[in-house]
Amino acid sequence: MAKTRAQFVCQNCGTVHSRWAGKCDGCGEWNTIVEEDPTGGIGGGPGKVPKKGRAVALTSLSGEIEEAPRIQTGISELDRVTGGGFVRGSAVLVGGDPGIGKSTVLMQAAAALSRRGQKVIYVSGEEAVAQIRLRAQRLGADKTDVLLAAETNVEDILATLADSGKRPDLTIIDSIQTLWSDTADSAPGTVTQVRVGAQAMIRFAKQTGAAVVLVGHVTKEGQIAGPRVVEHMVDAVLYFEGDRGHDYRILRTVKNRFGPTDEIGVFEMSDKGLREVSNPSALFLSERNAKSPGAAVFAGMEGTRPVLVEIQALVAPTSLGTARRAVVGWDSARLSMILAVLEAHCGVRLGQHDVYLNVAGGYRISEPAADLAVASALVSSLAGIALPPDCVYFGEVSLSGAVRPVAQAAQRLKEAEKLGFTKAVLPVSGDALKGAGGQWTEIESLPDLVARIAGSKLKARQNQDEE
Repeated sequence: MAKTRAQFVCQNCGTVHSRWAGKCDGCGEWNTIVEEDPTGGIGGGPGKVPKKGRAVALTSLSGEIEEAPRIQTGISELDRVTGGGFVRGSAVLVGGDPGIGKSTVLMQAAAALSRRGQKVIYVSGEEAVAQIRLRAQRLGADKTDVLLAAETNVEDILATLADSGKRPDLTIIDSIQTLWSDTADSAPGTVTQVRVGAQAMIRFAKQTGAAVVLVGHVTKEGQIAGPRVVEHMVDAVLYFEGDRGHDYRILRTVKNRFGPTDEIGVFEMSDKGLREVSNPSALFLSERNAKSPGAAVFAGMEGTRPVLVEIQALVAPTSLGTARRAVVGWDSARLSMILAVLEAHCGVRLGQHDVYLNVAGGYRISEPAADLAVASALVSSLAGIALPPDCVYFGEVSLSGAVRPVAQAAQRLKEAEKLGFTKAVLPVSGDALKGAGGQWTEIESLPDLVARIAGSKLKARQNQDEE
């Protein structure tokens, strides 16, 4: 019989090596390679002869489409992110930093579903039943019929779910990194155990029609720990984000086979758990100082929801040989591009200035429509004059200095009007201005914006001289 050859698997990225090494060739991490038994796992083992396959029925693309049944939690922000509720028979992976509120929001969702008559089972591998009850009591969820279990063995969990009588509508596994299976000969949390545990829970969801939510740990880079194949196996991946210095939390969709992938849900942390924020724009602008130079309000979009947030910039002369660039909440490479365009096409010299950019409230912006707001904040800080407090900015800046139109301009303007903003600086787009009652200013290039801000500074000086 041939000798079984050992394999060495990186516990951070899942790369398989032929021999042990101190550094992984796939992700570059040190001391993450562990020897694993290649014969372990589902279908493993020497001497096993694969059975002959069977032919499956083929069908055409044309035919009736059945709407996927959903389980609505009643928590509107959570239902928005999932696309209208949890789909029966689906597997959802929820990741986030430790203590960010993953277990809290899932406990609140479990209690809300239980009050609606749904059967919910909460399985924890990190906390004892008494600890879960204490959190449920704090959240006001202790008077519900949510069933609890503290177990980490995959086979025992599946046997418990099958022996619970009625099929559960929702099963929460907290967390996938704590599960271990008898079929895998490795420690809990390793790549093999995480893959086997996730595969077993996903198979249970598909066979029974119950929705399964898996909680995942994250690495120091913010990615879900374990093999990336788990993210491909599940139907939806949600990230719970937030800053410890702020009370708000954002639940963001990264992958969703049954709904949009660009929606966010906004929550506010309190002593009674997470509270829904129906108007996140008012939350992000609540502590705004309208008279401060270097602050511009950006009208952004998160899926179908318009969000207004303040962008703060500080431009100061540098005392070092190389100017410093610090960014919080935005792409640093995009900031470098905006600085280069301002210097090349607008004559704004920032090479001898330190530039600090911050998105207020700890919010993170990913869309290029924030280019115009960032440029406005930078020029405002350099000129030392505050922008109009009732004006919003949005538009994409190209390398030629042209301001390009962005999608859903009408929704952005509507949200701005709702919050009392009467002015807007935006790209040229006639369709967005139809039926609008505000003072919208269309600009074609970035030099027009710089001239507008410089003109307002000159006008302000003239008013001071007249006084």
